[in-house]
Amino acid sequence: MEKISKNVLKLNVDSNVYLINKSIVIDTGPKNYKDIVRKELSNIAGLDKIKKVVFTHLHMDHIGNFDLFAKSEFYASKEEIDDFKKMPLRCVLDPFLAKRFNAELNPLYELEGFRIIKTPGHTRGSICLLYEKEKILFSGDTLFFNGQIGRLDLFTSAPKKMDESLRKLEKLDYDILAPGHDY
Repeated sequence: MEKISKNVLKLNVDSNVYLINKSIVIDTGPKNYKDIVRKELSNIAGLDKIKKVVFTHLHMDHIGNFDLFAKSEFYASKEEIDDFKKMPLRCVLDPFLAKRFNAELNPLYELEGFRIIKTPGHTRGSICLLYEKEKILFSGDTLFFNGQIGRLDLFTSAPKKMDESLRKLEKLDYDILAPGHDY
């Protein structure tokens, strides 16, 4: 795991998994990296110590290891939860995972120490999280390095909203960008 600040670690397993204060996970990575995610997070925090798992959106490469966190509460935006309930396959993009994804999702309106920013575009319910204490922006698939953005041609994408979402992010005061992928 890579230390990106005093209280934040990153595990890159195609998509990024972030561990904050040894108790919050942002995105869980794709299921084909389950053993690596289990090992790395167990070595640092212990999976049973993770209190909250926050999903920036519900695509397969961000929720694939949800089942490692049996004692955690799960959060996503209300819009993302609504889309999953209406069309799980189109939301998750993997028929097997869509059928077995049984995490009880709670709408994320607030999280202590974080500002939750609705950033529709990549998905209608995409969110970013600004960890204000350490000035870290967890941008999911809204914004990557070098100004690249997430795909806008998927079932639950909201392409007409992406420019507005990016303008929101431009106004934020952050020092570290922590995207959903390192490309």
